[in-house]
Order: sequence, then structure tokens, then C-alpha cells
Amino acid sequence: MRQLTYDSLAPTGLPTYKPGQAEKGAPCEAGCASGSDIRKWIGLIAQRDRTGLEKNQAYTEAWRTITEANPFPSVLGRICPHPCEVGCNRSEHDGSVAINALERFLGDWAIQEGLALVVLDDEPQPESIGVIGAGPSGLSFAYQMARRGYSVTVYERQSEAGGMLRYGVPDYRLPPSVLTAEIDRISQLGVDIHTNVSIGADISVEELRTEHDILYLGIGAQQARMLGIPGEDGPGVHAGTDYLRRVNEGERVDVGANVIVVGGGNTAIDAARVARRTGAHVTLVYRRTRAEMPAIAAEVDEALAEGVHLELLTAPVEIRRTDGTVNGLLAQRTRLTDPGPDGRRRPEPQPGSSFEIAADTVLTAVSQQPDWTAMDGVSVHEGWLVSSDAGQIDGSTWAGGDVQGLDIAGSAITHGRRAAASVHAKLRGQALPGPDPRSLIGADRINFEFKEQRAPVKAAHLTVDEALAAPFSDPTSTITEAEFLAEIGRCFSCGLCMGCQQCWMYCTAMCFAEMLDPKPGKYYSLSLDACEKCGKCIEVCPCGYLEVV
Repeated sequence: MRQLTYDSLAPTGLPTYKPGQAEKGAPCEAGCASGSDIRKWIGLIAQRDRTGLEKNQAYTEAWRTITEANPFPSVLGRICPHPCEVGCNRSEHDGSVAINALERFLGDWAIQEGLALVVLDDEPQPESIGVIGAGPSGLSFAYQMARRGYSVTVYERQSEAGGMLRYGVPDYRLPPSVLTAEIDRISQLGVDIHTNVSIGADISVEELRTEHDILYLGIGAQQARMLGIPGEDGPGVHAGTDYLRRVNEGERVDVGANVIVVGGGNTAIDAARVARRTGAHVTLVYRRTRAEMPAIAAEVDEALAEGVHLELLTAPVEIRRTDGTVNGLLAQRTRLTDPGPDGRRRPEPQPGSSFEIAADTVLTAVSQQPDWTAMDGVSVHEGWLVSSDAGQIDGSTWAGGDVQGLDIAGSAITHGRRAAASVHAKLRGQALPGPDPRSLIGADRINFEFKEQRAPVKAAHLTVDEALAAPFSDPTSTITEAEFLAEIGRCFSCGLCMGCQQCWMYCTAMCFAEMLDPKPGKYYSLSLDACEKCGKCIEVCPCGYLEVV
């Protein structure tokens, strides 16, 4: 149990323990790339007995809370690196709440139940909205505009919507049926998605500007950067993004017995694991150390378990060929220098350290960039768009996603949502909300003894042999409902009342009164008329909602 001290409870140093109810920001929500109110949607389910919601009602309200910010909970429940869990206060006790697994369960449940996205405004708005690119950012923007009553048309050059979610994430990580189900919901709002439309060849940017009042650029960064070394031009060398796209389209790509993947990001790991699933021996070459790899750590662990070999502190020098056919990669050892302006330690070659690795195919995945071909009239800086925080480029053009810099899907979804809020505010003459004034609550304010110590849930997982034998099957299962509800119960609702009754039970002065219409975060009113300033309520509050006034 936490101990009352003047230092911890009375920052002013005054000898008083008069309580106040003050909502704090939850670190999980602050860390969520897609901007979901995690504490709220978990609380709707965890506290359903206190609010009188039936289980399925609570599930539905929780899913609707997620989709206010993110229309892809089942997708992100599979592929997001879940930075929200890094900030979870419970990580300092017995392990973070498994938020990603919870989101996946709820997303899958909503697909099974056929839930529809909620419209905010039934009245149609007069402006026409055009979106270039049906990736996570463009679809997020389209969704947020459509639910506000706007007519939205999306133009996508591929044969199916989804962008990198469809063509850059392996099917074993993200089943196409899951992605399709969540995209279909957006279409059902009236969003008109035109596929196989190439900007420049089929329609120009200027024509789109004429046809639509607002234009959103969500073209992503699917153009791979090559290595710039001898031997990379010709058969046997593929960009990682192109390789993944071809495989996801159902093409059988013959990579031979030995594959080298160059790079350390998520595309490199995905390409390596897909190639390994063909039976190839795969070596991943990366010029820095494992600690500097930008790929999701858990995905790297799984790649290693599946037999992918890492050659760290190694840089490619030349792709070797015999009669035009790739037979190996000449590589060189590197060492890291002091951090540069970007904070990253730069690799430099070690003289006399060259060696050769056998290869039939080399997959390059060092970086990606937007393809600005046919994007006439769009101003870029060093290959990237520059915009306001809300994504505005000019009076009628907004943008978001990887066109502003490579990032994860959750961030692209946030870009689309923020841009939609900005566009709607501009068109309707409204002000955007200001910054969140709440301070984040830390683990030192949480009474962990209130709940029993229990490790987070771990989803069932195929063995390595099983995963390699079923190369297109998801190796990780969605948790069961029993596991879901047990994990929901681990949340401490950090910084907001969860209706635990501790303050009400311990207050001898009867300062707390139950509310007649309770809801998450609103269970007790507080009257200080008879308060004895003992501070016991603050001491026993497990979530840090009560504080010294």
C-alpha cells in the first residue's frame, strides 16, 4: 500500500490532505499511434457491471470508441508494434496490459457481428472530396469525411484498396479477408473507391482539383530506394516492396535456394520471413547492430526463430554475377562512429574486412520514398511533402501518411483523422480543439496492490515447424473470450475513477455519494463540507484519480 507523505501528496508542503477529483492523461493513450482512447474502451468492458451494460453492449460501445479514431482495429490488432504497451504503468509491476491482443479480439468480434461504422452527421455537406491513394492514411481521411456527411471519392492505382496494408504486409501477418472486411465498412458509408486509376495516365491532379473542392494526397512511399552498388541492375535483384507485392498478388516468385535481404526495417524482416517460407536459406545484411534495427523487435525475434540468419555491422559492396546470373554478394564489415545530427550512430567500413555471401537472389529493403511522377503542382522538399501539423499544403490540399516521412500504419491513420478534422473545421467555420491540458499519470501514483499480480495474456502461437509448414497461415491466434475478459480486468484505469468503491467505503465523514447515473469515470460525487482531511481516500484510490487539493 502506498504511504501518505507530504512530498507525495501535498506538493505545496502544506499540512493538509484535502482530496480533489482530477482526471489525468493515461500513458497508454498518449502512446497510441492511432489515437484511440484506450482507457475508455477498456473501461466500458471492465466496468460494465457498475454501469449496467450487457456484455455485448459493452463490446459494441468499446468498438465504437476505438473506431472513432481508427476504423481498422482488427488490422492494427495484428500489425501494430503497440507503443501504447510501452507506456502502460503496469509494465513496472507485472507486465503491460496486452492492449494489442485486446484490440485484435474486439476487432475480430465486430467483423463476426457485422457491426457498421457510426455516422456523425446525417445531413449531406455540399463539398466534394477527392482522395489519391487507398492506403491507411487515405482511407482514414475518407472515413472521417464520409461520417461527417461529405461525398468522398478515392482514386487508387492498384486493383484493390489497402495500399501497403494490402501489398506490403505478408498475408500470414494480415489475412486479406480481415483487411477487406474493414475496408468494406468504409465503402458502406458511401465512400466511392475507384481502383486501377493511374494519376497522370487516366486523370491528372489538375483535373481532380477541378472536380473536387478538397484534395487529399495519401499516395504513400512505395517506391523503393536501391543500393547504388555494382551488379544490382538485372535479374535476381528485387526491391523488397515489389517482392512482397508480387507474392501478395498470388505470384510465385522463384528466389532460389539462397536469398540475401539488405536492410533492417519492417519491410526487410517481412521479405526475409516470406522468402524463408519458400524453403530458402535467408541471410539478412544490416550495416548497424541489432539495437539500431528499426524493425519491430518481436518480428526480428520470430525471424531468427524461423531460421533467418543476421549479418550485422555488414554493408553490401557489390552484387556478384556469372553470365548475368546472381551468385553472391560482396560485403564489408562496418563499425559505428559517434551519433550524427539525427542521433543515429553512422556506420563506416572497416578496411580489409570484405567477404562474400552466396546468393541466388538479393532483396533490397533499405528505404522507400514517394513516387511524385505525374503529381504536377505538388511542391516537395528533398522528396517529401511539407505541411502544417494538420496536413494542410495549400488552401484546398491536405496530405498525410508516408508522403511526409516513413512511419507505421497507426500514424498514417492519425494523419488522415487530423486532416479530416482540419478540413471540416475550415469548411464549416469552426475552431479546432486545443491541446490536451491533462498531465500524464505515472506508475508512482498507482496502487498496484489493489489487484492480484498476474502476467499479461500470451496468445497461442504455432511452433516454428508448424509456421513454416503453413507459410500463409497466421502463426498467432486471436485470444479467447475468457482470456480477453481476464486481461481487460488487469487495467487500472490510470488517472480516472473505475468505481472500485474504496473512497466511499473508507470515508468516515461520508464525503462521497454514489451517482444515480454512473458511467466510466463518473461514479461518485465529492462534497468536502464534512471532510476531516485524513487523506485515507487518496491513499486507497488505486488509479490515482484522487489527489491533494
